[in-house]
Amino acid sequence: MTTTVGLLYPGHAAEDDFPRIEITLDTDIRLPLFSTEAAEDSYRRGALLESGAPDRLSEGVEELRLAGAEALVWASPGGSFAYGWAGAHNQIATLARSAGLPASSTAFGFVHAVRELGAGRVAVAAAWPEDITALFAEFLEAGGVETVASHSAGLATAAEVAAWEPDQVKELAVAADHPDAEVLLLPDAALHTAASIPELEEALGKPVLTANQVTVWEGLRLTDRRIWAPTLGTLFATRPPAPGTVEPKGIEVRE
Repeated sequence: MTTTVGLLYPGHAAEDDFPRIEITLDTDIRLPLFSTEAAEDSYRRGALLESGAPDRLSEGVEELRLAGAEALVWASPGGSFAYGWAGAHNQIATLARSAGLPASSTAFGFVHAVRELGAGRVAVAAAWPEDITALFAEFLEAGGVETVASHSAGLATAAEVAAWEPDQVKELAVAADHPDAEVLLLPDAALHTAASIPELEEALGKPVLTANQVTVWEGLRLTDRRIWAPTLGTLFATRPPAPGTVEPKGIEVRE
């Protein structure tokens, strides 16, 4: 039986990672994608907030529903965590109500994925400016994840990030890593990473979570699908839950 996860992706940068992931899964998983439009390609908080506004997210809902989506994921980390933990929760709750489908975002997916790996301390390798990276660290903290180290490349737009070569991504990851970090996060959805996760994990000696990988995993989590795909990294090579185990799917807002 086919499982279809609808993706709302901001603009045009590394959306070609998703067909690659779909091919890599080599199963009955389908990942239809709708590119939302924003007035400005910028890693400013104001621009990120605008990109995640309800009218922007609603643009592709009907198209993805017609494509058979069983769940939706807003594939813009910054367009979610810029709202803060509670604000991002409200954003996704609004999307779920308007679509009539389970919904989440890549930002929440990172928190869930870190928990899935049994980790609590991470290093963040971000292409964004430092102030945006700090917002992401605050979001992770609200979700119970400690950032022990971070490194920001300071790029200003998704277009710049999308042009990076694999060696540049690897250099960023190595620069951000820390011995106390159990997992390394590459949280920018504009980075092309789908083909290089095993190489990054081998270089660092620990699990690596990337935005587009986490986006797909989060959508599958919402639909109760567990896929074994080690070529997408440790996150897709964890054991399925024991029989009778109930995995929480809701996004919990901590007081």
